[in-house]
This record gives sequence, structure tokens and C-alpha cells, in this order.
Amino acid sequence: MSSATEERELSFTPAYRLAEMIRSRQLSPVELMEVILKRIKKLNPRLNAYLTVAEEEAMQAARQAEKALTTAAALGPLHGIPVSIKDLVPTKGLRTTMGSLVYRDFVPDSEGTMVRRLKQAGAIIVGKTNTPEFGLAAVTENKLGDACRNPWNTERNSGGSSGGAAASVAAGISPLAQGSDGGGSTRIPASFCGVFGLKANYGRVPKDVQPWGVSHISCLDPMTRNVRDAALMLKVMAGPDGLDYSCIRTPPPDFLKALDGGLGKLRIAWSPDLGYEVRVDPEVRSACEAAARLFAEMGHEVEEAAPATGEPFELWDVLLVTRSYLYLGFVLEQHAEEIMDYTRIALERARSLSGVEVARAWAQLERLRAVMRDFFERYDLLLTPATAVTAPPVGKRGRGRGCGFVDWDFAPFTCVFNLSGNPAASVPCGFSAEGLPIGLQIVGRLEDEVTVLRAAAAFEEARPWADKYPPLS
Repeated sequence: MSSATEERELSFTPAYRLAEMIRSRQLSPVELMEVILKRIKKLNPRLNAYLTVAEEEAMQAARQAEKALTTAAALGPLHGIPVSIKDLVPTKGLRTTMGSLVYRDFVPDSEGTMVRRLKQAGAIIVGKTNTPEFGLAAVTENKLGDACRNPWNTERNSGGSSGGAAASVAAGISPLAQGSDGGGSTRIPASFCGVFGLKANYGRVPKDVQPWGVSHISCLDPMTRNVRDAALMLKVMAGPDGLDYSCIRTPPPDFLKALDGGLGKLRIAWSPDLGYEVRVDPEVRSACEAAARLFAEMGHEVEEAAPATGEPFELWDVLLVTRSYLYLGFVLEQHAEEIMDYTRIALERARSLSGVEVARAWAQLERLRAVMRDFFERYDLLLTPATAVTAPPVGKRGRGRGCGFVDWDFAPFTCVFNLSGNPAASVPCGFSAEGLPIGLQIVGRLEDEVTVLRAAAAFEEARPWADKYPPLS
């Protein structure tokens, strides 16, 4: 690379285009990796997006990827493309902290299907991205070091729990990032950082099966700067896996090819608040209302409506904390002085619950899912703000709902779709007067990521966002 400008342009080139350039020998995987690692070294001290950078391993893999170009070996769709993995996900031989001092030196000796699929597709793991402790907060702050800061304004938080993933993509220090979403953890930081985040349908991407089972609300997801990259990444990650009994058993659509299909005329619901008693920042509401009007201008039928689920925060809390306690209870008992306040609150809440309270929550979940299924009999998509506010200042906490360990005042519109299982995405739809990104949430029917992706792509074409770079970059 001859200049910093050229390096920046390469770092913001879409991943699907980078893959084409590598396959056609216009770009060396080594050259690309050198640029990404150089930018990480320069920008990560200001962002703390990465907790671990696998510099030596990534360069070795890049050299192997370059060598493969000269042989007759089949090349995967992500051949030579750097990808970051969220630090909640085990990576064989690479430190996995889960955002906690308790696991600060943990190096797994195995990894799950999703990570292996990315590697088999040719992607190269460049490092592990920052997360709140055990993914239990909507802002990425833990005891391992500084908060993960927002590339648009480093005095602001990147969101959580996939805060490092979103910040790395937004800053151009990871072409692709893997996130996960148990209550908004992909969509919240995507909204705060101005990138595209897709929570796929529950069960679309296989998860690791542990002795305590698999999460019944969390999903493994792509985080990218554009819709096509997300479709490409999801195509690699998705599909049945015999080890994960919660997976959708039928083969997934070709998400990338599906983007070339038409959208048709859709019945779209728009809700500024999902009927909750929450305050939505006027700038956020205005930008999302304008986005909903744009869908009407595209020819779709748009009306204001929301599913009558009621506020889901207490229900989400009970289901999340009780499952978490199965494998984290020892942390509260043996490492109380090392954990974050939100971790302590969550685990103490789980310890206090009775069996009847948990059973009641499961009954409430069945009703919520029935309400959501009925709603999507009438509508193809639902639009809402992705978050109620723009990125909050580092260190600021919102008023908790439920048992109070998650800042639901910041992001009240995401967790209900983890409970229901519906696919949902956050797409950038504008900026505040302070220059902070605003996200629109697009929610689809069960197992219909295709319509969500097509709608997001149509919005992206009408209101491009990937050409906007944060000042830090």
C-alpha cells in the first residue's frame, strides 16, 4: 500500500468484493491482513474493540491462503478474509475471556461448529472482540480494562454485548465480525455504531451444546458494513448440525442468492414504541419514522401497529438468569469480588427464584409466542427503532427494568424478538445532531430472514450508509 488513504479504502471495501479480488489475484491475502493488523495496532488502543489480537496466527493463515491461490485447491467463499470472533465464543488455542477476570487466562482446546464453518470457508480469525462480562449488559464495560468505545465518538459506548464486534466493523479493523444476540446484543451495538447487524431466526446457526444444554433465546450472527456481506457470512454459518438439537432441521435458503430476488408489495407494521411505557429520544423517533415513510414511498402498505405482548423485561430476565445460573452460579459463590455489578445482580436474582416463578415464566413465553405468530399472520414485517437513544456516554447506566441488570431504557425494543425467535436486523437510518448513528429495526416472520435481508437491502440502496466513515477511522 502506498498511502494511508489507500489502506483505509481497502479496509472499508466490502468483504464480498475483497473475496473476489483475492480469487482473481488482484489482492494478496497477506497484503490485506497486514493492512488490517496495522489498523488494529493503531486504532484499538483508542477503542478497546479487541481483547485478544491473534497477529502471529492470522499472518501464518494469510500466508497459507496466499499459497493456496497457486494450487488447484478449491477456495471457500471467504478465502483470505479476516473475521473477528466475539469473546464469548470458544476458539481453539486462542484466549477466550468471556469478558471476565475469572476467565482472563482461559485458552479452549476445542471450538464449535460455527467457528469451524467460518474457517472451512477460508475466513481467517484475526482476534477476539470485547464483550461485557458473560454478555450480561447492553454496554461493553468489564473489569478486563477500558470500556469498548464508539468509533463515532470515543466518549460514547459501543453498546453490548457485541460491542467490540460492532466497533471493529465500524472502524474498518474487521471486514466481518461474528456477534451473538440473546436480548439485542447484535442489534444494539449495530445501531449505536452505524453498522448492519442481523439476528437470524432462533436455531438458524448452530450453537455449542454444553452439559446444561443450549441457550433458548440466543443466536450467533453476522455483523457487517453492508447487507450483502451479512448474507454471505450467514450463508456460511447457517444450517443444521447434529450436535445442536435446537437447530432448524431443514436446509437454509441461499441467503446471498436470495438478495437478487424481488421484494414484492409488503404489509408492514410500524411502531415507535411497541406500546411500552418508554421514552424514545425525539431524534431517534424522527429518523425511524422517516425510514418507515420511505418504505411507504417504495410502494409498500405501512400502518402503525404493534403486537400486544406487553413489556417483556421481567419475563426475559427470569428465563435468562435461570439458565445462566446453571453454569455461572459458581462465579457468584467463589469469585464475587472479581465480577461486575450487573453479573452479581443477575445471579442473585436467579438464586432467589422459585420453581413456580420459573414455570410461570415459561407459560408467559408460550402466550407471547402465540401473540407474535398471530401478529405476523397480518404483517410481513415490523419496523421499530432499534434503540431508544443514541450511544450513551461511557460509564452511564440506564434505569433497569425487570431485576435491573440490563439497561433496558437504552434498548427496550430488542429482547421481545429473542423470546419469540423472529429474525430481526438493525439498519443505519440516520444520524443525530451530534453525529451519532441511529438504527431502524426490521423484524420478519419466523424463519423468514430472506424478506428481512431483502427489505434491508432495498433500504440500503435508497439510503446508503456504508460510504460513511466514523471520524476515528
